[in-house]
Amino acid sequence: MEDGNYIDNLEARIQTLEKRVYGEKGNRTTKHVKCADSMGRIHAALGSTANKRERVKILHKKIEDLMKYLDPQFTDNMAIPDTMKLEYILAEEEFLLTQASLLEQVSKLQPVLDSSYIRDVPEHTTKLQRLSQIHIKQQNQSETLSKEVKKQFEEYNKMMFLLSKQFTQWDETLRQLEGATQVKPVE
Repeated sequence: MEDGNYIDNLEARIQTLEKRVYGEKGNRTTKHVKCADSMGRIHAALGSTANKRERVKILHKKIEDLMKYLDPQFTDNMAIPDTMKLEYILAEEEFLLTQASLLEQVSKLQPVLDSSYIRDVPEHTTKLQRLSQIHIKQQNQSETLSKEVKKQFEEYNKMMFLLSKQFTQWDETLRQLEGATQVKPVE
């Protein structure tokens, strides 16, 4: 029973929608309006009306001129005389010559740019990224080892300093003992 009520509700909503779209001018369920057909008829009617009017025909012929006048470069062409353009080009002559030589170099090197080495770069980027990660890891390890070696050298230097100090004290003590045994007065 609820399914029937649901369908009735849906049909009522569709009828309300059709009234909003088609208006209150009767039942249009028997005749379907095709938008493309009506647009085609309207286009044909406008075309035939336009062809009958002389002013519209002239306007259609002038569209090309209108597009030319609307182009932003058209005002530049009118505003800057040819002599000014020539002076501008001559002022930029050195720059243009250097650019031309660079373009010639690029054209000479074009086979290198088209080589398989350049085309295979995307394949090698993954390998390069992997190697970069390994390099960074090794760099971090070498920094850690450098710190450890520096620490070991500091410990070694401390130990050598203490040993040399100890040997100096022993040497001084030994010298005093030897001096005391050798300096005894003879009686």
